[in-house]
Amino acid sequence: MKLPFFIARRFVAGEDFKQAAPKVKELNQRGLTATLDLLGENVDDRKLAEQTVDEYIDLIRNIRDDGLKSSISIKLTMMGLDIDRDFTRDNLFRLLEVAHKEDQFVRIDMEGSDYTQVTLDLFKEAYQKFGKHVGIVIQAYLHRTEKDIAELAEFGADVRLCKGAYKEPERIALQNMPAIREAFKEQAATLMQHTAYPRIATHDDELINWTKNYAAENKIGKARFEFQMLYGLRQDTCEQLVADGYNVRVYVPYGTMWMPYFTRRLRERKENIWFILSTMFKK
Repeated sequence: MKLPFFIARRFVAGEDFKQAAPKVKELNQRGLTATLDLLGENVDDRKLAEQTVDEYIDLIRNIRDDGLKSSISIKLTMMGLDIDRDFTRDNLFRLLEVAHKEDQFVRIDMEGSDYTQVTLDLFKEAYQKFGKHVGIVIQAYLHRTEKDIAELAEFGADVRLCKGAYKEPERIALQNMPAIREAFKEQAATLMQHTAYPRIATHDDELINWTKNYAAENKIGKARFEFQMLYGLRQDTCEQLVADGYNVRVYVPYGTMWMPYFTRRLRERKENIWFILSTMFKK
């Protein structure tokens, strides 16, 4: 059964760019920048993967034409990573050629742990050619992340650090929140010290306050990093951070393939489930 879109609208800005664009404009008016994320994953058809690249390219041009303050986020499995690595690399580079011409930034999202190494390898290839136009996401809860962060920081990569949203086994990832928070802090400190503009992606008050205190104690200016949050979550906090002088970016997902993303948001916090149930039964 195909679920109606209205149950996902708390976390998903629309089913197409036309629906999502006004939401980004409203965020921009409130002093927030955005990252548009065309939802979808695990494409296993070459033609569909190539069409997805065309959609990403259209998104870059639509952002320009609408005057939005937004970058874009992509998933490599949308571009054929389950099909062939070199095919994916060609698709990624085709997109980044356009991003370079348009002076747009592309964030390569991180997916489940089966894809971590190949995603990092492709990012490094892309970074060598396109530099500031491409960045990567790193998930703090993976055991391997300390080493990955150190390597990425060494060559000044643009890193978005998040806790991690995929269900992973204990042999691959930390399982309890105190340990994940401590790993996040150590990794964030490395990025704050050794990269030009780290992206701290969290809704966790403990991590937000730690970041603010760490920056102040180490004389790292508010303009030298940014907080990132997800669309539909903690809007008041985003606006308060902006009022306090911090840079804040909101990830704005959209698209018809919203179910996997929506499911992950529900799994993260029980409050999200209660919110959805309450809106479903309102008259």
